[in-house]
Amino acid sequence: MIKYGVNILGLIPLRKNPNDQSEMISQILFGQHFKIISSNPKWVQIITSKDNYEGWICIKQYLEINKNEYDNLSSNNYPIALDKISQLIEIDNDIEINIPMGSTLPFFEKGEIKISNKKFKFKGQTASKNLNDILNYSKLLMNSPYLWGGKSILGIDCSGFTQLIHSLCGIDLPRDAYQQAKMGKKIKFHEIMPGDLIFFENESKKVNHVGIRLESNHIIHASGKVRIDILNKNGILNPDNNLISHKYHSAITIK
Repeated sequence: MIKYGVNILGLIPLRKNPNDQSEMISQILFGQHFKIISSNPKWVQIITSKDNYEGWICIKQYLEINKNEYDNLSSNNYPIALDKISQLIEIDNDIEINIPMGSTLPFFEKGEIKISNKKFKFKGQTASKNLNDILNYSKLLMNSPYLWGGKSILGIDCSGFTQLIHSLCGIDLPRDAYQQAKMGKKIKFHEIMPGDLIFFENESKKVNHVGIRLESNHIIHASGKVRIDILNKNGILNPDNNLISHKYHSAITIK
């Protein structure tokens, strides 16, 4: 029997295997919900609702919900937290929870949100969900450290960065770069405009990196940290050493 859950902590790690030493493959932000497909005494295996990403979370780190609650969360386009860190106050006990940019705010109304039987006051701004804001939003994460599997200002990977920024603009992208490369409309290099997604390849010519085109032939991407570098037809030019750090593969436009 399939069960359902939602995260009511700031963010929790999604791991490849059910143990604390396993690789973190992504993170689940506050308000994001999922199906539970298996469990053991310490871990539950989940599939996320938004991007169908599969992994394991600690059994202590989620709230179980019923199917109707899951369906409501899936069918509604709820606001997204915009501030790098926002605050929630649980109304029944006055406990504060810090939540990162990109968190979902279910049943948001008059500054309050509701998840199952829990209610929170929200202190912060919500995202516009307008693709015209993509360049401004992307720059909010400048200098955030690179973290494999990360999806917040405290640590983020390349595809987590592009997925997060697009969610603020009302666009749902898959989790990984190679999956994102299959979205939108493919364009040639000379057609790339600010806001388009640009992909890069490894030695096997497989997509392994992604960034967002900025103005004046620049790109913002997560590599070591969220940074701005020069883009040319060969790839990303690192101005610190004048070398190509990532080889160009392809580009798409979401517009």
